[in-house]
Parts: sequence; C-alpha cells; structure tokens
Amino acid sequence: MNAELQQFLARYPDVDTVQLLLTDPSGVLRGKAVRRHELASLFSDGRNVAGSILGLDVTGADVEATGLVWETGDADKLCRPVPGTLRIAPWLERTGQVMLSMYELDGRPAPADPRHALARAAQRIAALGFRAVFACELEFYLLRRDERGTLQPAGSGAIAPGQREQIEAYSLSRLDALAPVFRELLDAATLQGLPAGTVMSEYAPGQFEITLTHRDDVLAAVDEAVQFKRLIRGIAAKHGLVASFMAKPFTERAGSGAHLHLSLADSEGRNACASEDPAGTPLLRQAIAGMMATAGESFLVFAPNGNSYRRFQRESYAPVAVSWGVNNRSVSLRVPAGPPASRHVEHRFSGADVNLYVAAATVLAAAAHGIERQLDPGTPVTGNGYATAAVGAAAGAPALPATWHEALERARASAFLREALGEDFLKVFLAIKQQELARFEA
Repeated sequence: MNAELQQFLARYPDVDTVQLLLTDPSGVLRGKAVRRHELASLFSDGRNVAGSILGLDVTGADVEATGLVWETGDADKLCRPVPGTLRIAPWLERTGQVMLSMYELDGRPAPADPRHALARAAQRIAALGFRAVFACELEFYLLRRDERGTLQPAGSGAIAPGQREQIEAYSLSRLDALAPVFRELLDAATLQGLPAGTVMSEYAPGQFEITLTHRDDVLAAVDEAVQFKRLIRGIAAKHGLVASFMAKPFTERAGSGAHLHLSLADSEGRNACASEDPAGTPLLRQAIAGMMATAGESFLVFAPNGNSYRRFQRESYAPVAVSWGVNNRSVSLRVPAGPPASRHVEHRFSGADVNLYVAAATVLAAAAHGIERQLDPGTPVTGNGYATAAVGAAAGAPALPATWHEALERARASAFLREALGEDFLKVFLAIKQQELARFEA
C-alpha cells in the first residue's frame, strides 16, 4: 500500500486533504478528513477511531443496545485503509478519499464492520472451490428543488395543470436533458478508475440506472459500487441536484432497486454457471434455490428501512414473492438471456437503500447454503410472475415479510443470518434496526 500512496501523492501534488470513508451497518459512509502530511502514518500504522461509529442508526444517533457505546466506554478501534481505494474526489477541490476497514486493537476484524461480513461470505464460497463474480446495478433519482423548495424529478419538463405525467421509460430526451451531468459523472468515474457502463433512463421521470462492470473480486466490486454512489451524489450536488437512493421516494412513481449479479468462477477462472441451457448449470440452480430458501428470513437485509416496504407492489418491476425464472423481469431471481458463457443470476429483492456489503454477503451465503445442500429451486416461472405469485400465496407458499416489524422478527429468529453475517454483526444490525423501527412507529 505504500506504493499506492506514493503514486497518489506524485499524481496529485495539489491535494492537501483526504477524506476517510467507513461504511456503517446501515450503509452510511462516515469518517473524517485528514491533511496530506497525515497520510504516511495512516498507511503505515492505521488510525484509531471511536468504535461507536459502527453503532449509529441511520440518523447518526448512538444505539446503546449495540454494545459499542457506553458499555465499552466508547473505546477506540483501529482503522486501516482498504487497498486500491485511494482516489481523487473530482467534485471537491484539492481533495482525495480512501476507504477504511475497522479492526480491534489486537488486529482481529471488528465484528460490526459490514465489509468483514462480506469477506467471510467470500471465503465460504472459496471453500467450495469457487470465486464469486459480482456486479451491482444502481437505480436512483436525480431531483431538483422547484420555486417552492419541493424536490421534483430533474430532466423532465414542467407538467401543465391537468396534464398527465408521461412515464417514457428508456427516454433519450431525458438523458439529453441531463447530458452535462452524466458527461461529468462518467468522466469522473474514469478518473477514479470506477468501471461505470451503460446509462439509461428508468421507469419514472428523473429516475436513472448506471451499470458497473462485473468483477471476480466481490469485495472490490462492492467497494466500487459504494464509491460510485458517493460519486453520483457529489456530481449531482455540484449541478444543484439531489441524488436519492431511497427505495420509494414518490408514492405515485417507480421505486429504485439495487440489482445484484452473481456467477461462480472455477479454479481456472471459467464460469461454472455457463451452459447451453438458458437456465444455467445445476450449480447455478442450487445457488438460486439457496437464495429462495433463505429470502424470507433475510428480507430485513434487502429491505432495511420503513420506506423500503412501499416499493413492493404488483407489476412494478419489484418482486412480491420468492420466485425464479429465465429472461423474466417479473420474478425475484432472474437468469438473464445471453450467450452460454454469461450465465448468472440477477438478485432483484434489494432496494437502492441497502447496505451493499450486507446484501452481497447475504446473497453469497445463500448461494453457498443452496450448493452445500444441493437444493432444487423447482420449475422456473414463465409469463407473468405477479400472477404466479398470487396463485402461490393462495396455495400457502412461503410469503415474504409484509412489514418492517415482521422482517425484523424473522431476522431475529434466523439461524441462517447468524451464520451468514456472524452473530456479533447480526446483534449490532438488529439493535440498530430495532431503534429505527421504534422511532418510525412513534
């Protein structure tokens, strides 16, 4: 990492401030800014940070039930830079950024750091003889304040009184309207070395999606996605816009998802899910079956906030049941169409508000669960998965949690999540969500 630091300092001699980024259990980036002369000690010795930073709820308030606040005397833990994440922050003046991961003072991974949960899940996949190949698709809204200060979708023309708002999915004109924003965003992604790809207008005015190239290092893939979300927010703010990753920011408009793509590479780097069969290999179907078997008890991970549950509506492109299919966007687990070498599963449960580390860890652990037990996902859904979901529910098929409270209780009782995320991390995560739920219901 010393080489990484020296290269950065030589490339950016004018940078005098670097922001330290640590992802908390709710998926919020927290940290501090250090001066240029402090970087050498950061990279050689790490930096002590209050351990309670991982015991905050989504509003930044302490959650005493995590055991990370007064119970420990708000003791320090040690943070170290994540290799490969020291980058320029192009929307800020003379500023860089680097991601951190937290450890105990004796060097053990801090249990409440969600990045360590993902590392353990990747090791579980590796123990089966595979490497997780992973990619994130992020949906979000770009919003602008109108003359009354109300946030409205950006890149859309004003709606005249009595005129109905047009959906215009895949609209090129909406991309054109925000072309300077997307041009600067993609240029900044290139400068940061983030693998941004296709940009598209989604199902609602002001709603967009940008894909990130898959990686054969799941930790790197999620690190990049987390940094890319921050980049989107930064470039949007520079243009006077607000980027929203809420799952359902508008009642009458489409919700935003975070679609997670997974395949498994063998020891030779070949896709072990590749097959002439559009449904993939038995290995892929076992992984899908594991995701199906554990979806209900894992739902708090994929829908972590009160607003998350407003996204799940019939015929909204958000899943309302545990289902899988081939080339079918009405199911929750989709095997996309494409050449045999590209076979993989697209996990569609998560809203854009998820902690990507926790969601990815849960997806990998669920895949391992299915492979270890050689589970069978059953027959893939064809046609309208929403109609099939209604039939399945009427027949008594397992249902997804309908409320935040139900999801919390099912997660609390889940042996799978305790194994997948680690008992100590799950304790912290549940305590945070319990406090948030209590505030929401009050």
